[in-house]
Amino acid sequence: MQKTLSKTAVASALQRHGFSQAELARQLGVSAQAVSNWIKGDDFPRPDKLLRLAMLLRLKFDELVTQDDENAPIVAFRKRGSAKTTERHLEHARGMGEMLRAVVPYLPPRPFIRPRLDSATTDYAALQRTVSEVRTRLGLVDRAVLHYYHLIGQFKQAGTVLVPVLWGAKQRHENALHIALPADSVTFVFLNLDTGFDDFKFWMAHELAHVYTPHLTGKDEGEDFADAFAGALLFPEACAVEAYADAVRAKRDTTAIGALQKHADSHAISLYSVFCEARKYQRHYKLPAMQIDEAALKKARAAVGSHLVSDALFDLPPPSPKDYVAAAEETFQSDFFAALRTMVREEGFGPSFVRQVLDVSLIDGKALHAELSR
Repeated sequence: MQKTLSKTAVASALQRHGFSQAELARQLGVSAQAVSNWIKGDDFPRPDKLLRLAMLLRLKFDELVTQDDENAPIVAFRKRGSAKTTERHLEHARGMGEMLRAVVPYLPPRPFIRPRLDSATTDYAALQRTVSEVRTRLGLVDRAVLHYYHLIGQFKQAGTVLVPVLWGAKQRHENALHIALPADSVTFVFLNLDTGFDDFKFWMAHELAHVYTPHLTGKDEGEDFADAFAGALLFPEACAVEAYADAVRAKRDTTAIGALQKHADSHAISLYSVFCEARKYQRHYKLPAMQIDEAALKKARAAVGSHLVSDALFDLPPPSPKDYVAAAEETFQSDFFAALRTMVREEGFGPSFVRQVLDVSLIDGKALHAELSR
């Protein structure tokens, strides 16, 4: 199925706004014949023209475009807690994906050879072998701590564009958003900086799993694998062996939880992640269970709390647009804002585009647009 404009939606919008095809063509800077070809389905607008068309007609992308199943943006959410992904969330993310197409030409060339995983099983032994191979590639011995720069480097090698965002600590449905554009061979990963340190590394590893297994993105088995992979990558079996041993030696529930917390602190991950990996190890080898009440463990984790990544990055959050962009480029090695800056300056896109492509408030969109326009 070819990607086309919705004739009905365009015709209705033209009538609603009092535009003729000739006037629309003038405002878009194209010929009247080009607009006619788009509407007839003989041609399709380039990403920048598609964006301007959507804004002029005030149509959402899912209203304006009849999607080609093969080339439609593929989205996956790292949800917050028990949040549910609705069709509205999916449509909104796909709309962001269509807008991101316009940014792609301004990105630096992507690596032609990218790291991939052939095996994407959640079987314990097979997953540990997969994780061992990845960690070896990163130069990490069994018990070594995996740092953020390891993850960022892998995203870079995979040609993935990281987009750090400030979406609030509790206001959003997602903590991370993965948008793959198959036709453009580019993946964008939005990471919410307003999340706790002990979870943030897990979410990054989760998203890396999606990057390694693009054929599973957006599928339930892809989410299951990404969760299993993230936990094992951050706290592999060699670490789980020690954590389990420390927990079973403890004589009291609180002492056992404290022993696991020390492992969590040393790896900068959550107490619950350590517990889960130790329990997977115990169950796989059919060892005696750790005498830990899971409800008590979750309560202990909540009592410890976690500083937000944004608090650590910025002295006085929320940061200025300048500091925010600098952190994205320097800390996360993101090419996104350099591309967006060039696009805004050369194509004249306004604050509305910045707001929508980053899914931020109009005030934040205007402030960022002012910074990128300098």
